[in-house]
Amino acid sequence: MRYEILGPMADRFDEVLTAEALEFLIALDGEFAARRVALLDTRRARRARYASGQLPDFLPETEHIRTDPTWRVAPPAPGLVDRRVEITGPTDRKMTVNALNSGAKVWLADFEDATSPTWRNVIGGQLNLMDALDRRIDFTDERGKRYALGEEPATIVVRPRGWHLVEKGIVVDGRPISASLVDFGLYFFHCAHRQLDAGAGPYFYLPKLESHREARLWNDVFVLAQRRLGLPQGTIRATTLIETITAAFEMEEILYELREHSAGLNAGRWDYIFSIIKNFGQWPDFVLPDRAEVTMTVPFMRAYTELLVRTCHRRGAHAIGGMAAFIPSRDPQVNEAALGKVRADKQREAGDGFDGSWVAHPGLVPTCREVFDAVLDGRPHQVDRLREEVAVTATDLLAVDKTPGQVTAAGVRANVAVALRYVDAWLGGAGAVALWNLMEDAATAEIARCQVWQWLHHGTPLADGGCVTEDLVRSVLAGELVALVDGRDGPDRDRAEAAARIVEETTLGEDLPAFFTTEAYARHLSPAALTDQR
Repeated sequence: MRYEILGPMADRFDEVLTAEALEFLIALDGEFAARRVALLDTRRARRARYASGQLPDFLPETEHIRTDPTWRVAPPAPGLVDRRVEITGPTDRKMTVNALNSGAKVWLADFEDATSPTWRNVIGGQLNLMDALDRRIDFTDERGKRYALGEEPATIVVRPRGWHLVEKGIVVDGRPISASLVDFGLYFFHCAHRQLDAGAGPYFYLPKLESHREARLWNDVFVLAQRRLGLPQGTIRATTLIETITAAFEMEEILYELREHSAGLNAGRWDYIFSIIKNFGQWPDFVLPDRAEVTMTVPFMRAYTELLVRTCHRRGAHAIGGMAAFIPSRDPQVNEAALGKVRADKQREAGDGFDGSWVAHPGLVPTCREVFDAVLDGRPHQVDRLREEVAVTATDLLAVDKTPGQVTAAGVRANVAVALRYVDAWLGGAGAVALWNLMEDAATAEIARCQVWQWLHHGTPLADGGCVTEDLVRSVLAGELVALVDGRDGPDRDRAEAAARIVEETTLGEDLPAFFTTEAYARHLSPAALTDQR
């Protein structure tokens, strides 16, 4: 197999893109590329069945796995026993230091939704992780502020990009390689031994899985990777994000496929709702109200999180709760109100049996830790709380029509505004974007543009009068673009206009694109031309 590096070789990139590391990637690609493509075909076929009226259910062919009470996942690995607070964020140098020093138990080092996949971000992020493990990450920024790694850094858990994405900077036999294998492979090759020497291990979060067969593919990747580096099987540990409706019906099977390598499951929010719309958005019973109204306490979200905790604890696995995305403000009243909501959300999770939860900003770590400290009461987790009283049916998981709330003109505008500003920032190289006191990532833009598509598709009535029409959406988008480009010229203005075209194309078409990131990456993020526009 012939490979070629199309991305430019910036300073020290040769330390990441060594001949040995590239040979490792090519070996993974040669073994698993065809299976990845076949599983993506299966996704498309499943979505077509749902479009024709079929609904998901628990799989009859795997009932024996769900009803077998004897199997368990591997015990928690070093550094993953206590996960009461996890912070998420991209792998730029500043975030790497701040996250590791945040006081959180775990840092989700994100190559996926919180990272714009420019070549500089992808390879530079790998270099930052290597430097962090070698304790040479300290630096001084352009304002003279010093960033230095503390003595008790968080455990690093890397989230590679999903199976649906490719990396254009590395091609094999003329085709781009799987982005999942690039992010996983480079980190594992360079950092597995570094992590083991530090008393931890190579740990991962697995995003956007839609079935246990996709989990099986990851497990087989792990087996081969460990074999090639001479590491014992089970050295790798992975937490799977249950952020698609199809995966919610296969939680037990996903844990089972990964059981030698499993570190638990995580309950997402925006991606899960995005998955609901993507699969069933053409049906009127699945129309959702304004995004802010779809909280974790509405019936279908409550069913999903309750089932996740029960499933994890039954199998000896950690259950990790969702994101608190608030960014602390200088306004004390804004802070007080927002932190009250964060505290209530974390109290719900801890009370439901979750073993830890996510925050997006170091300023939220104390609030989350305080809540879980009170519930855990000296224990590292509450996996022994089995939640045997929970009984969730397929009907419960699909009870979207029981979601209270309404669609408003403000909700339409909010979704368009967030989608436009996020895509603009993403095209400029930023994947974690502060918008209106919230840290937003790609999942936010996906749910925002999907909701607009769904409301438009159904001509959804607005609580304030009228309904969602193409003219309304175009008018809102035009107004938001005017506000965004104010004071811009040249490439910055061009980028904003490109972002508006992406939002238009992914909200106003007859069909709903599966992801905005795939087409936007293919058309707008060239490895050579768009390495960093911030």
